[in-house]
Amino acid sequence: MANRFTFLFILFFCYCGHTFAQTFSITGTVGDKVGALPGAAIYVSGYKIATVSDNNGHFILSKLAPGNYDILVQMIGYLPYSKNIIISDKSIHIDVILTENATLLKEVVIKPDPNRAYYLALFKDFFIGKTPNSKECKILNTEVLIMDDDKTESILTAKATDFIIIENKALGYKIKYLLKYFEYNYKLKMIFYAGHPSFEEMKGNNAKQKRWLKNREMAYKGSIQHFFKALYNNTVVEEGFIINKMTKIPNNNRPPDSIINANIKRLISGQNGLTNVLTFNGNDSLSYWLKKRKEPVEFNALSRKDVLVDTLVKKVNTNLKMIKYLDELYIGYKNEKETPAFNFSGLKQNRPPELTDYQISIVSLLQPSVSFYANGGVADPRSLLYRGYWSYEKVADMVPMDYMAIIGKK
Repeated sequence: MANRFTFLFILFFCYCGHTFAQTFSITGTVGDKVGALPGAAIYVSGYKIATVSDNNGHFILSKLAPGNYDILVQMIGYLPYSKNIIISDKSIHIDVILTENATLLKEVVIKPDPNRAYYLALFKDFFIGKTPNSKECKILNTEVLIMDDDKTESILTAKATDFIIIENKALGYKIKYLLKYFEYNYKLKMIFYAGHPSFEEMKGNNAKQKRWLKNREMAYKGSIQHFFKALYNNTVVEEGFIINKMTKIPNNNRPPDSIINANIKRLISGQNGLTNVLTFNGNDSLSYWLKKRKEPVEFNALSRKDVLVDTLVKKVNTNLKMIKYLDELYIGYKNEKETPAFNFSGLKQNRPPELTDYQISIVSLLQPSVSFYANGGVADPRSLLYRGYWSYEKVADMVPMDYMAIIGKK
């Protein structure tokens, strides 16, 4: 089945490992142009780690392993704040100065938009997702979302004036998401979004807790986070993954665009004064060249020879590893099947018969190399483009970066 959408996901989680004995702290103060601000909420993006500034505006986030973190700060009446911090071999101190939210200081007039409900539905589909878990997700404050549809460029963008509050009753998380960017290109069928999520576990009875644990495990297993964690530990095979290589082969039967377009122009101009006249026979007909233009420029060729982790992964330093490759990675996960809903999403990838029951994803590098940490966090998510199953799973299927999988369960 042909792809309908290509997805580029930029989820700015804070990335660090948890397998190191040495840990550090991030300390700091929160204030505005007047003075200290007590009661500000401080989060670590992608985790369940959070704290509140004290009466003097001071805060501390402790027991942090070396890595790349995004710190989020929220205070009523002020604009959300984020700062990237890299911990290597010592603790870090930061001073946070918040800016008043001007939209709260004056009356804001929102013009009625008859298409807003439609835009919000699109946003939810492409941000929350359309997986079974998405049906139990709700955005609690859609009023913070500002939608803009550029008809000329065929691009829908979304911004948020505050954290987006998401209630995920499927996984038992309340998520605060600081949206940095959202764009849907109608023409290219491409979605791009960036942001910082923070997780808080919901409270529930024993039955709910048991269900949430089961659903979280299912969401984690086979995910991007799971794959890179297994890749770091060299346990991809043991944990149910296969890694193959997919290359591009030129279509030698398709002439260059310049030749195709020149012949189409020649044949059309040769029909001066005629309308709806096409020659359907021979290799020099308008029909022939139009068909040639529709042919693919190149084909995908899958090599079923396993890519060895030892040849794919290189060690950068004690806390970081790296992959570097020219072709696309064809990733299969055997311990879960693709859902019936996914089969109708238009995202399903072609596969050989022996991989029928696998979850299939294709990974392309947008930068020369990709670095990643022991917990499965990618240092720069902008370096990766996903197709297939991983492009299907979105915010509704996210678990925190400090999620601990159930040992021995597949």
